[in-house]
Amino acid sequence: MKIAVSGKGGVGKTMLASLLSTILTQLGYSVLAIDADPNATLATALGFPHPERIVPISEMGDLIEERTGVRPGQAAPYFKLNPKVDDIPEKYWVEHNGVKLMVMGRLKKGGSGCYCPENALLEALLAHILLRRDEVVIIDMEAGVEHLGRATARAVNKMIIVVEPGKASIETAYRIRELAKDIGLENIAVVANKIRSEQDKNLLTSAMPDFEFLGFIPYDQSVIEAGLGNSLLINSSSEVISRVQDIAARLSAVKPGIIGKPIT
Repeated sequence: MKIAVSGKGGVGKTMLASLLSTILTQLGYSVLAIDADPNATLATALGFPHPERIVPISEMGDLIEERTGVRPGQAAPYFKLNPKVDDIPEKYWVEHNGVKLMVMGRLKKGGSGCYCPENALLEALLAHILLRRDEVVIIDMEAGVEHLGRATARAVNKMIIVVEPGKASIETAYRIRELAKDIGLENIAVVANKIRSEQDKNLLTSAMPDFEFLGFIPYDQSVIEAGLGNSLLINSSSEVISRVQDIAARLSAVKPGIIGKPIT
């Protein structure tokens, strides 16, 4: 199954992506986690040692030059728009506690009048991962769909927008949904996080009546402490973990056998 997780900054999307990756790995599935948020913190949430040493793909100048024919930052009228990428995951992912992780890095924004080789490599790589590989893929994205194109969007089984009680988070969720629909990504659901009361839950469900809610995750200070690096996120809160386990079960039941058989 291919899952994209998005949402306003600070709502807990990286927490959800990391816990889903860990829980599905513990269940025996082969999981490839993709950090596609420019503010890359998924490695930290997953408990990787020395996450600061992980080099994003977009910053691997030698690799980009080898595959596209142009080194990042160089002015060149031509480079490969469809570079070879099928061997990159096994060569460049890092692994910890069974979870495989790739950090994509920032896509270059338009404005210079050219399409850069970094973008060409990242987009080809993500398309290969989503369209050609059999793992469970969980993508931690920024509050948008910049890393997804029309072809790759069709391979995403579910986009999860994480929201918290609050107007800004709700408005962001609607914007993300419109962006996703523009590229043909229609299978969209919401996970509500930092729920302190029934009133919080009712606020979100009444403000977002046309969204599917996959689950409601309670606010827990121990999760905040884990986010500060004081402990492992997977060990932080039994109630939060239980709710995410329920969400993982719902995702795997969307279509019988959609995740596939556990690896042995």
